[in-house]
Amino acid sequence: MRCQSACAVLGFLNFTQGGLRSLLFYKMLEVLKRPVVVTTNINLNIVALTGVGLLSRLWHLSYPRAVVFDEVYYGQYISFYMNRVFFLDDSGPPFGHMLLALGGYLGGFDGNFLWNRIGAEYTSNVPVWALRLLPALAGALSVPMAYQIVVELRFSHCTAMGAALLLLIENALVTQSRLMLLESPLIFFNLLAVLSYLKFFNCQKHRPFSLPWWFWLMLTGVACACAVGIKYMGIFTYLLVLGVAAVHAWHLIGDQTLSNVLVLYHLLARAVALLVTPVTLYLLFFYIHLTLLCRSGPHDQIMSSAFQASLEGGLARITQGQPLEVAFGSQVTLRNIFGKPLPCWLHSHQNTYPIIYENGRGSSHQQQVTCYPFKDVNNWWVVKDPGRHQLVVSNPPRPVRHGDVVQLVHGMTTRFLNTHDVAAPLSSHAQEVSCYVDYNISVPAQNLWRLDIVNRQSDRDTWKTILSAVRFVHLNTSAVLKLSGAHLPDWGFRQLEVVGEKLSRGHHESMAWNVEEHRYGTSQEQRDRELELHAPTQVDVSRNLSFMARFSELQWRMLTLRGEDAEHKYSSTPLEWVTLDTSIAYWLHPRTSAQIHLVGNIVIWASASLATATYVLLFLWYLLRRRRDVHDLPEDVWLHWVLAGTLCTGGWALNYLPFFLMEKTLFLYHYLPALAFQLLLLPLVLQHVYDHLCRSRVQRHLFSTLVVAWYSVACHVSNKLRPLTYGDSSLTPGELLALRWRDSWDILIRKS
Repeated sequence: MRCQSACAVLGFLNFTQGGLRSLLFYKMLEVLKRPVVVTTNINLNIVALTGVGLLSRLWHLSYPRAVVFDEVYYGQYISFYMNRVFFLDDSGPPFGHMLLALGGYLGGFDGNFLWNRIGAEYTSNVPVWALRLLPALAGALSVPMAYQIVVELRFSHCTAMGAALLLLIENALVTQSRLMLLESPLIFFNLLAVLSYLKFFNCQKHRPFSLPWWFWLMLTGVACACAVGIKYMGIFTYLLVLGVAAVHAWHLIGDQTLSNVLVLYHLLARAVALLVTPVTLYLLFFYIHLTLLCRSGPHDQIMSSAFQASLEGGLARITQGQPLEVAFGSQVTLRNIFGKPLPCWLHSHQNTYPIIYENGRGSSHQQQVTCYPFKDVNNWWVVKDPGRHQLVVSNPPRPVRHGDVVQLVHGMTTRFLNTHDVAAPLSSHAQEVSCYVDYNISVPAQNLWRLDIVNRQSDRDTWKTILSAVRFVHLNTSAVLKLSGAHLPDWGFRQLEVVGEKLSRGHHESMAWNVEEHRYGTSQEQRDRELELHAPTQVDVSRNLSFMARFSELQWRMLTLRGEDAEHKYSSTPLEWVTLDTSIAYWLHPRTSAQIHLVGNIVIWASASLATATYVLLFLWYLLRRRRDVHDLPEDVWLHWVLAGTLCTGGWALNYLPFFLMEKTLFLYHYLPALAFQLLLLPLVLQHVYDHLCRSRVQRHLFSTLVVAWYSVACHVSNKLRPLTYGDSSLTPGELLALRWRDSWDILIRKS
C-alpha cells in the first residue's frame, strides 16, 4: 500500500514538472514574439546645452597657431613631461599640468618646441588642437553642469537654462577655456564637486546607502581632490563643500529617528569619501608626477641633495655609489640645506677679507669663506681628526659620529675653517668665518667644531652622505656655522656671506648642511690631493629616496618657494576685477589687427555683482524678520534659499576674498572661479524676485519683460566682443576704439 502511494506521488511530480517545463517554454515563445522595448528619459535641454557648449569652445580651436599669453608658461611643463624631465612649479599641484600633458601625449607631441616668447608660431610637430582640447571640453561641459546644479537646488528649468546660458556666452570664460590654461578645468571640477554633493544630498532623503548615494558621495570627494590637484585655489571650493557637509552631518546626528549605529555609518561614509579619498588621490597625483619625471632637469638645484640623487643624470650621475658614512679623512662638499636666496656650497679661495670695510670697520684680513652657487673645486673640504695630522682615511675607516669634534680643512689651500670674535662683513651681529692665516700677531687659530646631526635617530648616529643634516658648533664661542644669505660686495665676488651665529633662536635650515659629493681621501701630499679633488668621485654604494620623503620635500618647496613678484603690465588688484577695470591682451596677429583679449561681458559682470549684493540684503532681511517670528517664506522654500546662497554666495566669497590677503602678482583670470558661482546665483535671485516679491500679474509680466530685455543686451554685448574672444576677425582702428569701453582696457591698435 505504501509502495503504491509512493509511486503515485512520484508520477504526479513528474507530470507536474513536465507541465511546468511546457508552460515555461510557451511563455518564452510569447515573449520572443513581442518586441523588446527599452525606455529612457533624455533631457533635451542638457543635450542642447552640451551641443552649443562644445560648439562655442571647439570652434576653430587650433587658431591661432601661435603661443598665447600663459601658454608660454604651461607649454614648457608639457615639454618636460614629454621628455620626463623633473620640474617644480610653485603655482599648484601637478594634476592640471598632467591633464595638459595628456592632451599632448594623445596628440603625439614629442616635446620639442622652444616655449620662449608669446606669439611664437607653433611648428608642425605641435598638436595645438589636442593640447587645447581638454580645457575646451572642461569649459563646454561646465555649461550643462550649471543647468543641473540649479535644478538640483529645486529651482525651475527656466532658471537653470538662464544660468547655463550665462556661462555659455560670458566672453572671459569662453576665451580662457579655448587655450592651454588651467582655469577652465578648475571651474569644471569646482562645479562637479557642488553638483555631486547636491545629488548625494537629494539621494540622502529617499535612498541612503543606495548605489547612486555612494556614487555621488564618492564623486564629490574625487572632484574636490581634482580641484585642489589643479590649483591650490581649489581648496576654497573643497572647504565650502566640507562646511556644508559638516552642517548637514550635524543635523543628521540630531535626527532621533536614526539609531546610533546608523548615524555612525553615515559619519564614517562621509569621512571616507570627503577626507580619506581626496587625500589618497592627492598623493596619487604626486606619485604619478614623480614617477613620470624621473630625469634630472633645470630645477634640480632647488631640491635637496638627496632628492637630486634620486633622479637620473645630473647629481645622481656624480653621487651614485659614493661612500655612505663620512669618516675622518673624507673629502666632502657641503651644501646649505636652506638654499635661499640660491642653492650654494661652502666655499673658500685664496683671497682675503679687506683690511678695512667700506664703512670704516676693520676685519681680521683672513682668507674668505663664502657660499658659492656653482660647483667648483674650491668647494671641497677635508674632515680632519684634531688628534691626528693625517688627511687620509684610515683602514678601516673611522666614521664620524654625532657629537664628535672635527676640523674642516680647505682642500685646495689646506687652511682650517675658523671663526672668532670679529664681526662678520655684512652681518655685524654675527662672527666672521674664515680660513685661518697665521700672521704671527698673537691671534690664535680657533678651528674646532662639534658635529651636531640634526635629523639623528640616536646620539650614536654616524654622519651620512646626503642623508644627514648637520650643524657645526664652534667649540670656543658656541657659534653655529650659518648662511646669512647676504651678497658680499665686489671684493667677495658677489658670493653669499657665511657667518658664525651666536644668538641661536632654535634650529633653522640656514644653519644646516649636508654632504653632497664625497670620497675617501687617499693622497697625503698637497699636490696629489689637488689632482685627486679634480678627479671624478669614486663609486662604492648606491641609495634611493622613498616616495613619501620626496613628496614631503616637493610639497614643502612648492608651498614655501616664491619667486620675485615683479609688477606685470597686465597685473591687477581684486577690486579692479569686480568692476572689470582691467583686461589682458593675450595675442596679436603679426600682420593684421586681429587679437585675443581676456575681457568680460560687462553687462553680466555688473549684474552678477548686483545679484550677490541683493541676495545678501534679502537674506539678512528675512533672517531679521524670522527672528521676530515673521516667516515670509515657507520653510522648504527658505531652506532651499539658504542652501543656494551658501553654495553660490559662499563659493564666490571663498574664491574671491582670500586674494586680498595674498602677496603675489594677480591677474584678471584669478577671478573666474568666483565669477562662475556668481553666474549660478544670478538667475536664482531673478526667480526669487519673480516668485516672492512681484505681487501682481502685471508686476510679473513687467519683470519678465525686463529680464528678457536684459538677456538680449547681454547676448548683444557678447556678440560685440566676439572678435576679441576668438581673434578671428581683423577690425579697423575705428572698430577697435569703439570696443574700448573703458580707458583701462588695453585694446591694441596697430599703427599704419
